[in-house]
Amino acid sequence: MTERLRRLGPFHVGPIHIGRRLPNRPLWSTEPDWVQASEPRIARMLDRALARPSGGWLVVDQTRAIGDVPRKYVIDGQELVAWRSHGRPVVAPASCPHMGADLSTGCVRAGRLVCPWHGLSLGPDRHGRWAPLRTYDDGVLVWVRGESADAAELTDAPLVPARPGRFLDATIRMEAACDPADIVANRLDPWHGAHYHPHSFASLDVLEVTDDIITLRVAYRVAGPVEMLVDASFHSPEPNTIVMTIIAGDGVGSVVETHATPIGKGRTAVIESTLATSDRPGFGWALRAAKWLRPAVESRARRLWVEDIAYAERRYLLREGQEFLRPSASFPKTLRVLSR
Repeated sequence: MTERLRRLGPFHVGPIHIGRRLPNRPLWSTEPDWVQASEPRIARMLDRALARPSGGWLVVDQTRAIGDVPRKYVIDGQELVAWRSHGRPVVAPASCPHMGADLSTGCVRAGRLVCPWHGLSLGPDRHGRWAPLRTYDDGVLVWVRGESADAAELTDAPLVPARPGRFLDATIRMEAACDPADIVANRLDPWHGAHYHPHSFASLDVLEVTDDIITLRVAYRVAGPVEMLVDASFHSPEPNTIVMTIIAGDGVGSVVETHATPIGKGRTAVIESTLATSDRPGFGWALRAAKWLRPAVESRARRLWVEDIAYAERRYLLREGQEFLRPSASFPKTLRVLSR
């Protein structure tokens, strides 16, 4: 479809840029992307991100996902159940304190979670050794605070990134066979963008790199030859989060928050929220049409993350799973048998 749109009869159609014009800015480097994407540099930025305090908070899911039907989550090796009690999210151990039933298979009555085995009714308060965890609903995402961190490092609320005043939000949640650090590392490597995701990015030029922030100019594909240029920055406010913020062009102030929540060893949940804003007069109509626009935004984000999860999983395999890459002792013999 893209190539058909680029060709009108015998004429080749080049890129058509829409949106606000951006002033020329010098590139950070004129070297090829494979040279700029230095593994030691990415590792240094990752180390700095992982060293930041988190307050003990992790993202569970989007706010809309947690309601009157209990849902099970595994976070940092712990089975949890989430539901709403009179509008407020509750996240608690999924094992019933009575005989260990899976509470996520129960039901919610009058804001209380009822065990499916014997009818024990549990609410937002402690019941013996069973106790809900501290939660925080920021209006887009629900967070939970683990108690395994040093008590001195725990905070009353998560470090929620700066967000626009009004926005259209869309959130996806996917799982990956890797560690949270592999997800963060993927976002600290913008040089792969136009090569690995040509369906979404026509070009991606890095403008500036510091120890904490990467600034780039992105030509985002809208449809066929139509592209939109924006300048964006990437930074990590805490160990499990990378935030992309549009700083020039259309949609200034829009953010994409990527949160990596550990499930267990070698398993991570990727929760990504897009919060789009604009000062264009028609943005009010977009907000009113949010429920129809949201699925399209989520679909595009999911397509990108199918590829980026493969990137992160490969990184994890190369680091942790070398034994799977080594040929077994029978490998040469197997080849001889197959070649007969």
